[in-house]
Formats: sequence, C-alpha cells, structure tokens
Amino acid sequence: MENPFLVDVARGTLIESRHRGSVAVVDSEGATVLSLGDVERRVFPRSAVKALQAMPLVESGIADKYGLTDEEIALACASHSGEPEHVAAAKSMLKKAGQDAGCLECGVHWPMGEAANRALAAKGQGPSALHNNCSGKHAGFVCLACGQGNDPKGYVRADHPVQQAVRESLEELTGACHTLDKSGIDGCSIPTYAVRLPSLAFGFARFGTGAGLSGEGRAAAERIRKAVAKHPFMVAGTGRFDTKLMERLGERAFVKVGAEGVYCASLPELGYGIALKAEDGNSRAAEAMMAGLILRFLPLSDEERSTVEALAQPVLKNWNGIEVGRVQLDPLLLGQSA
Repeated sequence: MENPFLVDVARGTLIESRHRGSVAVVDSEGATVLSLGDVERRVFPRSAVKALQAMPLVESGIADKYGLTDEEIALACASHSGEPEHVAAAKSMLKKAGQDAGCLECGVHWPMGEAANRALAAKGQGPSALHNNCSGKHAGFVCLACGQGNDPKGYVRADHPVQQAVRESLEELTGACHTLDKSGIDGCSIPTYAVRLPSLAFGFARFGTGAGLSGEGRAAAERIRKAVAKHPFMVAGTGRFDTKLMERLGERAFVKVGAEGVYCASLPELGYGIALKAEDGNSRAAEAMMAGLILRFLPLSDEERSTVEALAQPVLKNWNGIEVGRVQLDPLLLGQSA
C-alpha cells in the first residue's frame, strides 16, 4: 500500500515539498478509529515509547523508594534539550541511587538545545553523558537496576534484567511480541523493537486510560502522565513541540516524539492512542501530522485551538522575518473534504 501525501510545504503560491505518511488511531479496546496508509509496516518507535519504558520504574515502587520527584519522573520520559535543568535532574536521579554520570551508557553528545550548546561552549566546557537527550531515561534505568538489587553495568543489553522488564512492559501495553529478530540498536544503545502502528497506538490508548492494566499499572501510567503534564519542559525543552503542546493542553494530551518521523500520543478523555510516521523521516512533517490529528479529534477551547493550529500549519519566515510560506495539512488527515 502506498502512503498518501499528508503534508505539503508551500513557498509563495507553489508547493515546494510534499511528505507522505501513515497514521493509526486506536481506542482502548483495540478498535480502529482511523487508519491511513501502510499501517501494517513495522516501524522502530525509538524515543516515542520512553514513557512506556519508564513504567517498570514507577510500577515497581522503585521511583518511590528513591524519592524521585515529578520532574525526575518526567525526565525519565524525555528526549531533552540538555538545558541546565535537565542535566541537574539526571544527576540528582543518579545520586539518589548512589551512582554518578560515569555509569551512564547512553553515550555523549552536545546538547540538542542551541542555547544550551552555545552556553556550554562559551564556558570552554565539553558535554558529558548527562547532556545526552536520553540521560533521563538512562538515569531511570540505573535507578531500576539498583532498586532491583542488580549491578547496573551493562543495563543497555537485551539480556539485562532492566531491558527484560522494559520489553515485558512494552509487550503488555501494546499486545505485540517484541522479539530480537525484529529489533535493532537505538541511538542510545538500548534495544529498539519494530512494531506495527496499530499496536503502538493501542499501547498509548491503554497508557492513557489504564484499560486492561493491573491496579499498579494504572496507577503508574497515571502518575507518569500527571508528572509530564505538570513539567512538560522536562520532556523536551525550550521552544520544542512536545513542551509547547503539553504546556497548553496539560493532561488532555500526552505526546512524544520518536526518531525518523515517528510520533505517538495518548488522548485520555477520548480513550484514543495515536501512532504515526512521516515516511521520509521528516520531523517537521511528523509534528504537523500530530497537531492536525489533535485538531481533528480533541475538542479545544479557543486558546487551545490557536496553539495547536500554529503547530499544525506553521507560517514559514526567512532570516529577515519575512513570511515566505507555510506548512499545509491535507484535508484527508483533518477528516475534511478536499
């Protein structure tokens, strides 16, 4: 099946580029609400499932054992910009488990946030693993290992008890088998499993509602959602799509960017989960698709709608601030007539 064009980018009156995509929206019973494109093709969700990967940390009681704050739980779900608040929270999580940045196995890169990047360089300093956008997730893995009574060394391996617990959580939520023959290695070195979009969407419907989960599982999912809604800055950072959207919508929507054009979301009040992929991996297209689906399904106040519309079809300006074009969504995505 060929994926439809869902996002156009216009310059002046002409279309300059187009992006195909696939979308699955599923309710908490597993029923299909919307299906566009080749949703049966397996995708690597990568960072989009960080909140689901954080479930064992909270559900096990280990987050409480170490006194993790809501900011720190939110950071465990983050692809953060490496701003000082993100770095400090990751460092704090490790300290509570009796560890430090030396045990992180996510690798080192410069902060994703330009301001944080420049500030670090201006001080003549280089990045550490704490600046890695996945350091919060990995600090959570270290806490989980230590709380289990296991050596955190090698926690990124598929056979480590931490990754076994994470894989079991992903399988429970999505209802899909996560097997090594359909896996790869993520950018931060943990296993990532390729699954179909409807399974991902189902997982996020259950994460958003607690449907089909144990009492501990429902409580853990709710706690993670509330932590993120209270501290959306910790999940991404200054000016980032996820932060801006959840600052406006709060607990009404949980959204999380992945990589290569994958995005996932929960709309708890509707009981819907969303999983999508921009076929060419373009993040601008994936963001627009996600905002468009929220416009389509979630009843919004005027203020909420203004924020989401600006994210769905942003105006494009050049370096002189002159409007030169805009991102446009296909009516098919919005459920409108062409």
